[in-house]
Amino acid sequence: MGGDFAPDMVCEGVKIARKRYPNVHFLLFGDEAKIEPLLTDKQRAYCTVRHTADVVTNDDKPSQAVRTGRKSSMWLAIKSVKEGEAAGVVSAGNTGALMAMAKLNLRTLPGIDRPAIATLLPTRRGESVMLDLGANTECAANNLVEFAVMGEVFARCLLGLERPRVGLLNIGSEELKGTESLRQASITLRESAPPTMDFHGFIEGDDIGAGTVDVVVTDGFTGNVALKTAEGTAKLYSSFLKSAFRSSLLARLGYLLAKGALDRVRQRTDPRRYNGAMFLGLNGICVKSHGGTDAVGFANAIGVAVNLIAHDLNETIKEECRHLGETRQGPDDLDEAKAAQA
Repeated sequence: MGGDFAPDMVCEGVKIARKRYPNVHFLLFGDEAKIEPLLTDKQRAYCTVRHTADVVTNDDKPSQAVRTGRKSSMWLAIKSVKEGEAAGVVSAGNTGALMAMAKLNLRTLPGIDRPAIATLLPTRRGESVMLDLGANTECAANNLVEFAVMGEVFARCLLGLERPRVGLLNIGSEELKGTESLRQASITLRESAPPTMDFHGFIEGDDIGAGTVDVVVTDGFTGNVALKTAEGTAKLYSSFLKSAFRSSLLARLGYLLAKGALDRVRQRTDPRRYNGAMFLGLNGICVKSHGGTDAVGFANAIGVAVNLIAHDLNETIKEECRHLGETRQGPDDLDEAKAAQA
């Protein structure tokens, strides 16, 4: 029931996703009276509707949603993952409420202190992963290290990279720049990064679009500002292009000649293509779709969840965290820990 155009958009997105992933079945949580008329006979064969009249609105505060939304479609959908009935949850609803409910129900993975929001972004070299995008406004060094590990695993699962390059977003590439947390995280990753990670070091804002690294790691405050700035800049240049091509008859003729190239650019930067932000670090797959997306975008968010489930994302993250903990402890600490367990 979440999103600006739900439940129509969700049901249509499910139909598109099913064509791409024919073995996936869906539990649809929400108002049965609104959902059932939208489903085709074919959809009813792979969709099960779980009725609930309660919904979380975009105006609900996370704390309020947690207190009063125990019978809402969002809560029950997350609970189905907790209880093992579903392999993952996808929602276009209230982001803060979704994160709060998911943290309360699913908890964090062993070795992870805080979850982070991660998504894919277009770059000159292809695509990259960026996190955190708003879950944690302030981060200690260990949080950034954990984000780097989770982002690296995310990149391997979704982008098919064997050894992703990881960078810490900073105000300069020099080792002495940035906050104490950034500098300490850099030292830790240089000394203890898992073998599947290629740690690049510090990167700057212009490196995001350049695709200098495959994984951009930052705190949620900076990440959210960077993401919104990039989205706003893309809309600005789009409006500039539209105005320029409408300015004269010759400009309109130029548009017709360049239409094919412009369509390729539009497709390459289509936000629906990158829809689906993962709440990394939770003990379950939880994907947040943009609330204003359409059916194509929601289907892509479902695709993110399906791919992460298929690649066993969370088990890989747990393995990487264990490796990181062992490396940071050192042989003497490990011997003491084993002796204590014995």
